[in-house]
Amino acid sequence: MAEFDYDLLIIGSGPGGYVAAIRAAQLGLKTACVESRETLGGTCLNVGCIPSKALLHGSELFEEAHSGALAKFGVKTGKVELDLAALQGEKAGAVSDLTKGIEYLFKKNKVTWLKGFGSFRDAHTVEVDGTAHTAKNVVIATGSSVTPLPGVEVDNAKGVIVDSTGALALEKVPSHLVVIGGGVIGLELGSVWRRLGAKVTVVEFLDQLLPGMDGEVRKEAARLFKKQGMELRLSTKVTGAVVKGRKATLTLEPAAGGAAETLEADCVLVAIGRRPNTEGLNLAAIGLKPNKRGQIETAHDFRTRVDGVRAIGDVIPGPMLAHKAEDEGIAVAEYIAGQIGIVNHAVIPSVVYTMPEIAGVGLTEEAAKDAGHAVKVGKFPMMANSRAKTNRDTDGFVKIIADAETDRVLGVWIVASLAGTMIAQAAQAMEFGALSEDIAYTCHAHPTHSEAIKEAAMAVRGKPIHM
Repeated sequence: MAEFDYDLLIIGSGPGGYVAAIRAAQLGLKTACVESRETLGGTCLNVGCIPSKALLHGSELFEEAHSGALAKFGVKTGKVELDLAALQGEKAGAVSDLTKGIEYLFKKNKVTWLKGFGSFRDAHTVEVDGTAHTAKNVVIATGSSVTPLPGVEVDNAKGVIVDSTGALALEKVPSHLVVIGGGVIGLELGSVWRRLGAKVTVVEFLDQLLPGMDGEVRKEAARLFKKQGMELRLSTKVTGAVVKGRKATLTLEPAAGGAAETLEADCVLVAIGRRPNTEGLNLAAIGLKPNKRGQIETAHDFRTRVDGVRAIGDVIPGPMLAHKAEDEGIAVAEYIAGQIGIVNHAVIPSVVYTMPEIAGVGLTEEAAKDAGHAVKVGKFPMMANSRAKTNRDTDGFVKIIADAETDRVLGVWIVASLAGTMIAQAAQAMEFGALSEDIAYTCHAHPTHSEAIKEAAMAVRGKPIHM
């Protein structure tokens, strides 16, 4: 009789958890994954990355047709109307396809889905809705949830003050949407509803949008969102909210202190960040305590200080990104199987899926200088890129930050319609320790948006061709 029910039990089936489960099964481990939702995939596939991208794409198509932007390319349309129910149905279809795909992969790889909430009895025993399951190794991959804002109570059912989940499921376009938080989620969802017809006001405590991104990118983002019609209330805090009927009245104050004012909206999106999901795991039963930020500290191989228990994804320090969790999922499975798992946390790209998209990898210019690097910077505007000019999507630029002495690329930042796709080249180059010269002398297909990366690399050396 086996000592344990499973070689590996994973709590959570988000991008980290389900990928870890599949990789572990491929490596011959008897694997189970605990998930309480009716569908696999966690926040990302169900109420995060995937449904938001469906709405972003649909809203982009609507705006292109509704604004008359297609006419210059010879595409003539009649009256353009929004069928929001159809758009929401397409979103639901995309989610269903992908979550069912993971369920199929679990069956194909013989991963057991333990349906219910999981909590620890001890380091090798997880209780799932009253039934105990034992495992030699347990991985915590429970992801994150919306950070609440004191004084502003979210009630997705009413649809007046919502979080990201509620903002994905609105049944009508708000007249005035106030987004609290100028980060990735707020800007993406704000841009969806602006394109579909809402007036959008973004209220951000800091003096710039997109904390953590390169300074020039943050300034360019603010310029572009203002140009698109978003109202930006920076250096402003929300201290309270009152809901009456279908309206919310927010109380605002300057971040530095000052006189209060009110702002009325028929929908408010609270998007001030996310926090690790550790409540309900009964971590006390195994003697594991999160740090001050609520995260579970781990070693390089994702071991916690409790033998047999590891953690990945949003519950551990680092950026809360699905692709980071996926890479960690593969790596933790390989470590448990006796191999070496590799995740280079210094080269993890981030993307904002607005239009244009905003992407970055590595160090910002500010962070590179703070780290003691003398830097050389190359920039190339999309306005000078032939494909972007032909497509009439010339907003943005590519910026490459290189060490002035060694020429090694330290960071790449892109604002462009295809930035999310373009950044993969930069990440791969940095993974191999590329110099800006390596990128500059790599042949890029013409005409493509990616030529702007080549030109930015040439600009590091002071010799771009088309500028």
